[in-house]
Amino acid sequence: MRSNLKIYILVAVMVLIALAIYFLSYGQPMKNSSSEASNVSPRILSEEKSKKYELAKEISTPDGFINTGSNPISISELIGKQVILVDFWTYSCINCQRTTPYLNSWHAKYKDKGLVIIGMHTPEFEFEKDYGNVEKAVKKFQIQYPVVLDNDYSTWTAYKNRYWPRKYLIDIDGYIIYDHIGEGKYEETEQKIQQALTERMNILAEAGNINEPLTKEVSLQSLPESPETYFGSTRNEFLGNAKTGVLGLQKNLSIPSQIDSNTLYLSGDWNLESQFAQNASAIAGIAYTYKAKDVFFVAEAEEEAMVEVLLDGKPIITGMGEDITKTADGRTILKVKEARLYKIIQDINLETHHLEFIIRKPGLKAFTFTFG
Repeated sequence: MRSNLKIYILVAVMVLIALAIYFLSYGQPMKNSSSEASNVSPRILSEEKSKKYELAKEISTPDGFINTGSNPISISELIGKQVILVDFWTYSCINCQRTTPYLNSWHAKYKDKGLVIIGMHTPEFEFEKDYGNVEKAVKKFQIQYPVVLDNDYSTWTAYKNRYWPRKYLIDIDGYIIYDHIGEGKYEETEQKIQQALTERMNILAEAGNINEPLTKEVSLQSLPESPETYFGSTRNEFLGNAKTGVLGLQKNLSIPSQIDSNTLYLSGDWNLESQFAQNASAIAGIAYTYKAKDVFFVAEAEEEAMVEVLLDGKPIITGMGEDITKTADGRTILKVKEARLYKIIQDINLETHHLEFIIRKPGLKAFTFTFG
């Protein structure tokens, strides 16, 4: 009898253990969906993802928020609820400006389906740290999603980022499941967004359809052969007729009769600061021979600067950028005041041209030429 009692007790213990395992594994409410993926609990999914993906990093020491009703936002408060797309950008970057329409489209299509885009504005130049300047750019580019100022690069550094623009896609479990550097691959990025939103919908047992038509991608048919060229002493290695890497005033500069392509030349007196060069003489000039379709110029001036622009020694005839105006006497003029990117040439074909600026009063701050 005693041995039979032991057997009964052993069987009862085994039954209790089996019941405990069952309720621990399956007793929790399951997310109901027709998708097979929903049959795997989020906890198991996260364990699998942890072997493949890194966890998202939190926003660090933000310097301001735009499009949030002045309220702070965090990534941690969104995890478990939303899919997040973090886009590192800065407003004077032409590559970022060309990416913005796609971000605006994704925000419009998916903001009510679980996507939150966060524009992480990490400045390249000092003037891009100014909240008012960033706010003005956000309005100009019709950005409706939240923008966070990352003036001290702390969030940029947390993500080990080195590029503008760069996008990180964070799924509902908080893992960075995709990232892309620079322009392009918009259709691929949107497909990843749709996949992450579908997973979110299944996990949260939400009804709906994520499969929106993809935003049409405009391909860049040709890439410029001229590099981004900086005026400031920190990065002015392409400066052809003045001392490179040196702070301070350089006087009586002149542009030689024979110049090299992809080389920056200055005339007159110029004061070189770390990020920009500012003309100190009443008459000054800039010359550059480039190969590209488009030419962009990052600049500012405390008092509006009138710059006469010549292409191959003449006023611009075709490919005049949107910031160039033509005077009654046929001159092509660039008016510079606010700190931003100015569009000088917007042409159809990739060609070699000689560009000249004639500046007739001191005070223009020139930061960089970029090409498209």
